[in-house]
Amino acid sequence: MSQNAGCPYNKTIRCLQNLNIKKLSPFWFKLTGETSSFTLESRIFHSIAICAIVLAGFYIPYNLFAGLNVAALSCLIIGSIFFYQYYYSRYYDKKHNNIILGLTGLLIFSVNYFANSGINGSTDIIWPAYLLLIFAISPYKHHLTWLAIYILAFVILHIVEYYYPALVQYPFRAGKGQFTDRVTAFPLPVIAIYFIITFIKRSYDKEKAMVELKNKEITLQKGLLEQSNAEKSKLMSIISHDMRAPLINIQNYLELLNENELDNNQRLVLEKDLLSATNNTMQMLSNLLYWTKSQMERPTVNLQQVNLSLVLKSTLDMEKALAVKKGISLNYDIDDKIIVVADTDMLQLVVRNLVNNAIKFTQKGGNININAQVLAGSCKLTVSDNGKGIAIAEQENIFRITVDPTFGTNNEKGVGLGLMLCKEYIERQGGSIGFESIFGRGSSFFVFIAAKPL
Repeated sequence: MSQNAGCPYNKTIRCLQNLNIKKLSPFWFKLTGETSSFTLESRIFHSIAICAIVLAGFYIPYNLFAGLNVAALSCLIIGSIFFYQYYYSRYYDKKHNNIILGLTGLLIFSVNYFANSGINGSTDIIWPAYLLLIFAISPYKHHLTWLAIYILAFVILHIVEYYYPALVQYPFRAGKGQFTDRVTAFPLPVIAIYFIITFIKRSYDKEKAMVELKNKEITLQKGLLEQSNAEKSKLMSIISHDMRAPLINIQNYLELLNENELDNNQRLVLEKDLLSATNNTMQMLSNLLYWTKSQMERPTVNLQQVNLSLVLKSTLDMEKALAVKKGISLNYDIDDKIIVVADTDMLQLVVRNLVNNAIKFTQKGGNININAQVLAGSCKLTVSDNGKGIAIAEQENIFRITVDPTFGTNNEKGVGLGLMLCKEYIERQGGSIGFESIFGRGSSFFVFIAAKPL
């Protein structure tokens, strides 16, 4: 590029350190542009242009100080052109022109070659680095053309020097002057190559990692979607079967009444079984409708301060009647001063499902206890039973759709929609749900929801 070809070596090292991308990452990426807004080719050009501008800023005063005016002018021209191209590319989204940059380099290096000792100067050292820069910022289809042009220009300059040696100027003496020129010229191509290769490699690694991450996410989502579709398909199959069963039983019962006379005991047994099956089906249908709605549209959450005891009284009284029919003792103890922040309908659905599950999996003569307490700004509502409990192998997926039907102590059938809805609806209200269970000894489900201090 110039007669001096650069700042002294120690200054060049400090220059490299000051441009350390790791230290300037946020600022650096702001200058080069975000990956979402600029192509890799544009970001490479921005990076190279910034480095060229900074290096020119060091070269110009040093060359002037050394009395190398042609070298200083060369740095000024190249730095200015890079600044112009960078500014319009980065801030006006106008693609840089690699032809202007390539031809400017040819012109500047040709003049510099004869002004800086020709074949004995440092220009030949800088040519390869600048050609690498042109390769980095130009399309692949132009590479062979630039390679041929630069090689041809290189050969022509040396032939001209060979036949017309008087055209070459020698601004410094052989020995110390030549030594200084060569030593200070070496860091320029090294730094240029460092930044070009480093930026390209880092950009490639970064985009490769992003592609791999996206592929993993796509694979994971695909797996989850396939699993969800399989679960839903089997769920629909189970539900369609279970909803037909009580209707068929009712149909059979009506046919018996129409064709045969049944005594009171027979009618009582049949009607009791039909009522139990119908109740289970109604609960399943209710959960299915809520779940379908949540899948199709996110239900509106209407949070408000409500009295927990008043909100749950009707629900718990209804569940208590169901428990009595099964011979189960259901007790609840909720302080009438507890005020929670909740959606009334969602909270009632959650409690209804938890208590229904407790009734389903508790034997005749068992006990179910429901209590609430305020702890550090939240209310802990607990539903405990001494029923059959949950096997350890089943606990991990307790809040997911259960594709294998579960049976209560009286063969009540369920598919796990209730607990999944409980988790979804409690979390939509900003709360959480958990459980403890010992197989064969019972379970305790508890929900946490925001509450006013007592």
